[in-house]
Amino acid sequence: MNIILLGPQGSGKGTQATLLSGKMQLPKISTGDLLREIAQGKTPLGEKIKSYQSKGLLVPDGIVIEVIKGRIQRKDCKNGFILEGFPRTLMQAEHLGKITAIDKVVLLKISDAEAVSRLSTRRQCKKCNAIYSLNNIEGNKCAKCGSDLYQREDDKPGAIKKRLQLYKKETEPLIKYYGKRIVEIDGSKPVENVLNDILKKLGA
Repeated sequence: MNIILLGPQGSGKGTQATLLSGKMQLPKISTGDLLREIAQGKTPLGEKIKSYQSKGLLVPDGIVIEVIKGRIQRKDCKNGFILEGFPRTLMQAEHLGKITAIDKVVLLKISDAEAVSRLSTRRQCKKCNAIYSLNNIEGNKCAKCGSDLYQREDDKPGAIKKRLQLYKKETEPLIKYYGKRIVEIDGSKPVENVLNDILKKLGA
């Protein structure tokens, strides 16, 4: 099954994609992780991606599409995959449709206030990219590898507001585009409840 996780920033797409990947034995493909990995490299493409992310702006479609296309063509995606963070625009969705078929689109719904609250307290590990909430940790070290945690530039209040505005303008039209393939989920519930709701709706 080829699945897309859709929803505003802070809706839990990354968390649910990881959990679903384990439950359904499908590879998780995170656009954010792929782009950040490239941005950390000392290459022209990496510097270009980094310049957009530091301003809280979305990376242009052309760049994202090529990155995703290369990832989907790997052998581990032959039986399906879980896409998180892509597509974000109608153009991306149309290009994705030319590359592969999509079976279901899981839409995680949360309010703007909830999104801002979640993102502004989020911290990420500098080494392994694990994500934590300030509400659930003590100190400033990663529980997995012991490295320092930091606040991403796009998780600061000003950048969050820009990201939510872009989501409403560029990503919400995908709900109509995917039509009957959309599966709506209340993303404000506890993580395990959200996961169970998704699995039930997908019949997994």
